[in-house]
Amino acid sequence: MTTWPNIYLQDSTSPLMEQLIFFHDHIMMILMMIVTTVSYTMIMLISNKYVDRNLLEGQMIELIWTVTPAMTLFFIATPSLRLLYLMDEINNPMMTMKAVGHQWYWTYEYSDFNEEEFDSYMINQSENNTLRLLDVDNRTVLPTNTFIRMIVTSTDVIHSWTLPSTGLKIDGTPGRLNQSSLMLNRTGLIFGQCSEICGTNHSFMPIVVESVPINTFIKWMMK
Repeated sequence: MTTWPNIYLQDSTSPLMEQLIFFHDHIMMILMMIVTTVSYTMIMLISNKYVDRNLLEGQMIELIWTVTPAMTLFFIATPSLRLLYLMDEINNPMMTMKAVGHQWYWTYEYSDFNEEEFDSYMINQSENNTLRLLDVDNRTVLPTNTFIRMIVTSTDVIHSWTLPSTGLKIDGTPGRLNQSSLMLNRTGLIFGQCSEICGTNHSFMPIVVESVPINTFIKWMMK
């Protein structure tokens, strides 16, 4: 059942998602100012019955409605371009993880740790899973406060590795390696799904990332 929190963004689990939420609030504030100003102007024009027959031009008001949208776009574009730069910046990652999309499951490779590799399938609905159609048999484990390079590709059709609470969405294209940066600042379970229509069972290839402290991650890798 849909609840009121569903109309808002998920709680952030990465610094990038925090910035995206701030940017969303920034844009909503600007939109509310625009809607309020335009609505007030339209109401005043409709309710005002007076007409100025001598008005031929208004250079000042033309200047205002030309400069104001330009300034508004500037205040929108500046933080937007900054976020685009942050999303594409990959500088000295501490580890690399690779996700390979299949129809209809994911394969994960830890190339920095003796080529650790495993498949991740959705758990059947009849089993005792935590969330319906979201839990998997093998969860991906990643350390917190660690700069990670995430590489995504595919072996068959186009997939999309997406974690909404981290602000991360990477397309997996056959024959191509797409990469992005990821840093988790909260421990816990992070759920996601394939966000590219990839066939009949597109809705049944979830993503579960278990965010743990760095010491716990090292112990898990040693096993």
